[in-house]
Amino acid sequence: MAALAAEQLVAEAERSVRVERPVELELDLGSLTALDTNPLKAGGQREAEAWLRSLARDNTQLLVNAVWQLPSERLQEGVVASLPPPSTRIPREKPVPKPRAPTRWEQFAKLKGIRKKKKSGLVWDESRKEWRRRWGYQRANDETKEWVLEVPDSADPNEDQFAKRVAAKKERVAKNELNRLRNIARAQKHKVPGLGLAPTPQPSKAELGEAIRVARASTASVGKFQPRLPKEQEPRNAGQRRKFQPLIGDFSAERRRQLELLDVISSKKPRLDTTKAANRQLREDDQEQAAKRKKMRPKGRKGGNSHNRNNKGKGQHRKTGMKPHGKRK
Repeated sequence: MAALAAEQLVAEAERSVRVERPVELELDLGSLTALDTNPLKAGGQREAEAWLRSLARDNTQLLVNAVWQLPSERLQEGVVASLPPPSTRIPREKPVPKPRAPTRWEQFAKLKGIRKKKKSGLVWDESRKEWRRRWGYQRANDETKEWVLEVPDSADPNEDQFAKRVAAKKERVAKNELNRLRNIARAQKHKVPGLGLAPTPQPSKAELGEAIRVARASTASVGKFQPRLPKEQEPRNAGQRRKFQPLIGDFSAERRRQLELLDVISSKKPRLDTTKAANRQLREDDQEQAAKRKKMRPKGRKGGNSHNRNNKGKGQHRKTGMKPHGKRK
């Protein structure tokens, strides 16, 4: 009896693993997807739900059977199968990023036919007699490590050459940063002044506000801990920046948004925003009342001009009716 029961369990297990379909599924093992083109079964709601569960289970079993036929290897974590490259092309959620706009030097090099030559990362240091890095920390021929500097003949003998060297380096760094910002502005097609905010003889309120905003954001904390000026108002255009969803990583949020959009499209009853509808009705009522008041408003006194004309005529009549005075001797 025990042997018969064991044989029945084995037969049921094999029956659950072996699935037969009238039309073979289209499998994409690289994406672990299966496309079933068999006709659907018509029936009641309960029968349809049970049939869909069994159909999903059978198709998943066929997909798992196909995965087990792939070449596999045993690792410390378990058995791992090598999946082939995917054959189904999945569309992108966002457009393909545009190529970066060339800088002024890249445009000049392309116009003149200048090709970039790759330099080696190591150079020979004559003072130390060894190979060192070309740039960065512990680079070759590092001038900042010199403890004595020669004063040129044309320079002031009392001038600090070390401070002059530090100032020159800061100027070079600032110039490179300015060129980088100009390239970014040129790539985004923005018009920017030559040196930051261009001064004006009489700046307007908007220009002063822009200068305050730029100065506040120039700190290390981007103005987060900067105290506000007395009676300073919050800028109107300083809203939250637009946030984009990542292209890689967890797609649960994207799946939730797509499902919500599908529910809105497939629902028969449209969603009604009561606040928006009420505000729209109030605006329409206000517009109607304003139009009625404009029609009922009098256009003006009609007898004003005629009254002036009558007075003018009477004055002329009295003037012409007066007797002329004779000449006095």
